[in-house]
Amino acid sequence: MRIGAAKQSYEADAALFDTRTQRGWLVVLAAALAAFPFMADEYWLYLACLIAINVASATGLNILTGYTGLVSLGQAAFMGLGAYTVAILETRLGTPFALNLLAGGVVAMLGGIVVGIPSLRVKGLYLAISTIAASVLAHFLFANLAITGGTSGLSVPPARLFGVALDTSFRLYWLIVPVAALMLLGAANLFRTRIGRAFIAIRDRDISAEVLGIPLLRYKLLSFGLSSFYAGVAGGLWAYFFRVVTPESFPLIMSIFFLAAIIVGGMGTILGSVLGAVFMTLVPELLKLVVGWLPLSSGAALVLSPVRTIVFGALIVGFLIFEPHGLAEIWRRVRRYFHLWPFRT
Repeated sequence: MRIGAAKQSYEADAALFDTRTQRGWLVVLAAALAAFPFMADEYWLYLACLIAINVASATGLNILTGYTGLVSLGQAAFMGLGAYTVAILETRLGTPFALNLLAGGVVAMLGGIVVGIPSLRVKGLYLAISTIAASVLAHFLFANLAITGGTSGLSVPPARLFGVALDTSFRLYWLIVPVAALMLLGAANLFRTRIGRAFIAIRDRDISAEVLGIPLLRYKLLSFGLSSFYAGVAGGLWAYFFRVVTPESFPLIMSIFFLAAIIVGGMGTILGSVLGAVFMTLVPELLKLVVGWLPLSSGAALVLSPVRTIVFGALIVGFLIFEPHGLAEIWRRVRRYFHLWPFRT
């Protein structure tokens, strides 16, 4: 490394993009995302919007589990809180979508803070069980309250921007993807602050962090709140995207989906949230396409349908065995290889 390229300050060391190459690739990525909806068909636009929603929610869970070390299986419930808040505000008050998304995030954040109260006394599996209990309670409320529409749920009118209804995947793309990008940027900057460093200290050794003066309850509740806020906003985007919200829209399996996403992608990394969400969203679709291409009768295809789930689970287990640090670590190794080539790493 050239001496002039050495970092001379803490600000330079903590910079998100510290080289011209990184900034150049960021511009290329932004241009590709802007051009994508003009080249993609309806199916790929649908997948892009779904991936962006999953990225936003997985990033929130990574703040809590990957960076703070608190296991949660309630992410789907917090998404439900955000989705129902958006649906109620949109149908009853007709408030702007930006205000609805913010309100959905705040309501989910308050719910996350309540659920996070036991985190000072319980950890690991016991904390996960308490978040499962919160999911069951949320599902019960969604299915039995009159304001949520009971088991029938609520239909959500399309979001409107300057009088234009965002009622297609193409139009929703310009809402969902920028919001997800802003949330990613916010999470990346969070861990350049004192709050983010406190989260990491709690994850590494909570007793030592408390001895150093970090109030555990305050920061654990803050982590739960931020994670739930991300889930609430993602749930609001989900409501605008699918236009209907029911108690069955956010099952426990969805929480497991997001937990698997950050494990596969790489816990404790923002890149891991993105790669994990993309992987978990696309692999089932690819398996579905493979089964669809096989020359099978409708009965045989129905029998083989569960095989996709089995193969999907096997891929995740195998991935965790051979690369426990996730896709983000594979990406780092590839970068190191090209950075140091032709020398061996």
